[in-house]
Amino acid sequence: MEFLREDDDFSEGEDFLIEAAQLTLDIIRQQGTPRVVILKSGKRSSPFSHCFKISCSIAQPETLKIVQATIAKQLSIDETSVAPATKFGDLGADSLDTVEIMMALEEKFGVSIGENGADNISTVQDAADLIQKVKTQAS
Repeated sequence: MEFLREDDDFSEGEDFLIEAAQLTLDIIRQQGTPRVVILKSGKRSSPFSHCFKISCSIAQPETLKIVQATIAKQLSIDETSVAPATKFGDLGADSLDTVEIMMALEEKFGVSIGENGADNISTVQDAADLIQKVKTQAS
């Protein structure tokens, strides 16, 4: 697979996007059962006619739902406001809240993330993916 340069003609962008998604799946397939979501997110002022976002999720839907419910309970907010792409900061969580959320998730799922395990967690989906990964490794 060739990589695009900024000055490349991108008239067949959807074909490239499909190839990129397939390559992404091949790379992460060993980490669990990924889900790939492709969203058309708008226009760009470049040679590319559209901008797409590819999001690969490791977490199973049940895990994500439990994570969303736990976060909503910890922050005393409505569960409908806890979307997968939502950042903890956008939910009003500070760093202490994030630590408490991760501790609650460890307890809920009976897993141990470790001291530095949650360092790169910024979204609800990140938290769900980490929990799923730890659960899978523990099995």
